[in-house]
Amino acid sequence: MSPAAADTTTDAGVVIGEDGLARPPWAARDPLLREYYDTEWGMAVRGEQALFERISLEGFQAGLSWATILRKRPAFREAFDHFDPDAVAAYTEDDVARLLDNSGIVRNKAKIRAAIGNARATIELRADDGLEAFVWSFKPDTTPRPRTIAEIPTTSPESVSLSKALRRKGFAFVGPTTMFALMEAIGMVDTHLVDSHRRGTSGIWPQS
Repeated sequence: MSPAAADTTTDAGVVIGEDGLARPPWAARDPLLREYYDTEWGMAVRGEQALFERISLEGFQAGLSWATILRKRPAFREAFDHFDPDAVAAYTEDDVARLLDNSGIVRNKAKIRAAIGNARATIELRADDGLEAFVWSFKPDTTPRPRTIAEIPTTSPESVSLSKALRRKGFAFVGPTTMFALMEAIGMVDTHLVDSHRRGTSGIWPQS
């Protein structure tokens, strides 16, 4: 029997896979998304370069699916010097043209220019404790405790504040919804369902 045929959806909206584990619908069936959800999504992310990469990729995702970005992530890393902020900040119009000619990534001029501008803004933040401290300063005092998929929020007061603060620092493609997705992905909030086996696995929030 195929995994898809064995899957069942619960009243909470999660999908129970053939392995008996519950996952949200977006991560239930695609093997790449399932692996990402099981091993990476929601785990704590620290460090300037790692956070710059995630902000960049969240920006490229705007209007697209995360599956598209995840499949292209290796090509993005190669094209953007593994998201080294110093390297990306030095990009010229020749690099913009090079990236627009790269079929392995999302070829959107506004998003490419935003990534370059965000790299320069990241460097500017080094004079004020750096990108990691800046982003993590918006960690909320509490995290959502959803019991169903429908209860998972898409924004928060903190994501709105982070979005505004990053914009003031010169960042682009960092809207409140995009920043909430970032906060979920890097463990700043835990939106795993209360009964999920992944709840609390970031080590930042308790399981309950």
